[in-house]
Amino acid sequence: MKQFVALYFLFLGLLFVLFYAPILEFSTILNDGQTKLTLYFLDFFLKSGQLKGIDIWIHPQYKIIINQSCNGVIPILFLVASILAYPSSVLHKILWIFIGYAVFSIVNVLRILLVVYATEYGEGQGEFYWSHDLVGNFLLMVTGLILFVLFIKTSSKTIKNFES
Repeated sequence: MKQFVALYFLFLGLLFVLFYAPILEFSTILNDGQTKLTLYFLDFFLKSGQLKGIDIWIHPQYKIIINQSCNGVIPILFLVASILAYPSSVLHKILWIFIGYAVFSIVNVLRILLVVYATEYGEGQGEFYWSHDLVGNFLLMVTGLILFVLFIKTSSKTIKNFES
């Protein structure tokens, strides 16, 4: 268990530096691409003209901005760090990283739609708080936990050589 925790934090730090922090041009390109992909899928569900650039207009005085922190990369990195730290075959890890990426991309779009609809049809900023900060983040955490549990349950390798 100690080895898993140590590897988890090591991988998490490396992944954030390589894929999220705006230190490398690659991470900026990756995050911009993920943001554009998220906006592309959101556009299918929003009213015509509601999405302008990275802004989702709720009404003329209120918009929701979809930027790097809303593109779903952060929960993906937490899951990937967990998968990399867990003892399993490389092929199994690669498979579940792709599954996790696809699932999180879909769940993130649904999360943003929940925030948009709750804010749009509710009272505004009050609904934004509970739908974004509480329900939306809860949805991402539960998704990550379910994916990691499924990854562990489908792993053919045991933890017998993984020291406590």
